Amino acid sequence: MSERRQDYKRHGSRYKARMRAVDILFEAESRDVDPVAIIDDRHKLARDTNPIVAPVAEYTETIINGVAVELDTLDVFLAEHIAETWTLGRLPSVDRAILRVASWEMIYNTDVPVTTAIVEAVEIASQYSGDKSSAYINATLDAMASKVETLRERAANPEAVLAEASESFDDAPVAPWDDSDALDDSDEDFESVDAAEVFEAEETVEVSEVAEDSEVSKVSEEKADES
Repeated sequence: MSERRQDYKRHGSRYKARMRAVDILFEAESRDVDPVAIIDDRHKLARDTNPIVAPVAEYTETIINGVAVELDTLDVFLAEHIAETWTLGRLPSVDRAILRVASWEMIYNTDVPVTTAIVEAVEIASQYSGDKSSAYINATLDAMASKVETLRERAANPEAVLAEASESFDDAPVAPWDDSDALDDSDEDFESVDAAEVFEAEETVEVSEVAEDSEVSKVSEEKADES
């Protein structure tokens, strides 16, 4: 009983909102659509007489809108902190989504403690990816946290950030576990969770199930067991 209670506290409403934001950002990149448009679609579907999708939490929408507006600046900051070892564009799409959510919180939402943003991002990575992803996501966000005040000051002038950015990070080394010559981001798989199943499950989750605090990741696991 006490263990379940602790788990509930750790995985509260904001943790779930972050997870769904990651799901939506991944879906948007995979389908090459605006994540804000996906939010609008979810709102419409959730208002149907017999809704087949969960309503989007307010904080999920806040994250998505924030990341959509500040995406270019966020990507510059992320690329600066991982370019010596990896290339942002060659990371698995889900890892990019996790990094974007966490970095947006760290830089633009000062109501969220920096440590909380990092810890929750690493835990989401442990569920959606694997140990390698958790490790470099933790390292990248820690590096950003060490200079978060400077990043916040720079973020106040996004035009200057983009003007100072390198023209290309294509020559930076790729992720050490990527031995392909031409990896297509759309073909990247989660190491432990199939993203397609996550989104398919989201479309069929009933509002009543969400009210009982069911998580998208749990739904995808149950779907995988049935198959």
